[in-house]
Amino acid sequence: MTERQKSLDRSLEDAVSRALRDNLVPLQRTANDLQQAYADLVAACSSSRPSNALPAMLRAQTAASALAAGLSVLSNFVAVALKPRDTGDEDDQTSTATAVAEPEAEVEPPPPAEELPVAAVETPVHAATIEPPEVAEPEPAVETPAFDVASLPSDQQDLHRRANRVAKVAMQDIKLLRPKDVRLGCEHKDICVRLRTDLDKARKEYDRRFRAIQDHPVDYFHHWAVEILGGGDPETLGEYPYPSPVLRH
Repeated sequence: MTERQKSLDRSLEDAVSRALRDNLVPLQRTANDLQQAYADLVAACSSSRPSNALPAMLRAQTAASALAAGLSVLSNFVAVALKPRDTGDEDDQTSTATAVAEPEAEVEPPPPAEELPVAAVETPVHAATIEPPEVAEPEPAVETPAFDVASLPSDQQDLHRRANRVAKVAMQDIKLLRPKDVRLGCEHKDICVRLRTDLDKARKEYDRRFRAIQDHPVDYFHHWAVEILGGGDPETLGEYPYPSPVLRH
């Protein structure tokens, strides 16, 4: 093998390695979404209402499909890129190395559960044929003017991101499972009374997981209750029954 051929082979392998590294982060993000959805599904299975498991089941199904599709794309890419070629065809190797230098597009995380059709539960999903869905960037953490999450240590920043997501998903689940009560609560401005059982259950789990940041002047639970259940109007909640650093300040 000539030096030129060896150089082309090294360039090809470097390009493939770079493409794999670039796609590890979105794959890890999708795997984390799957793990969280699975944990929510396990928790929902202990409920006396089987319908509580539906949102978590949809999120787990979508995350698993996206992860399988992403891995399938990468495995096919590596197989094609590293397929043995005729060593005498240097021009073909040159063009292949150039093409591989541009890594595959990142695999995006699955869309939120409320955007998925209910029929998805009934129809088998063939992960190998599904392209990773494209979604908008995740919402930034809710902040007050005097409080900057970015100034916190990295572990606390991660807690804030997770708390923001967990609170949002909890409100989406309640709205999905009890749309009539949400509508009546908005009309009568008594959401926290009408949906107290579901809110208490979600709040208990929220407090258990994010007790370490409850003294910070931000309340994701209240924010998403207003935005998702109350349509952006805080008056629709009625009397908010939970301690809130935002309302306290």
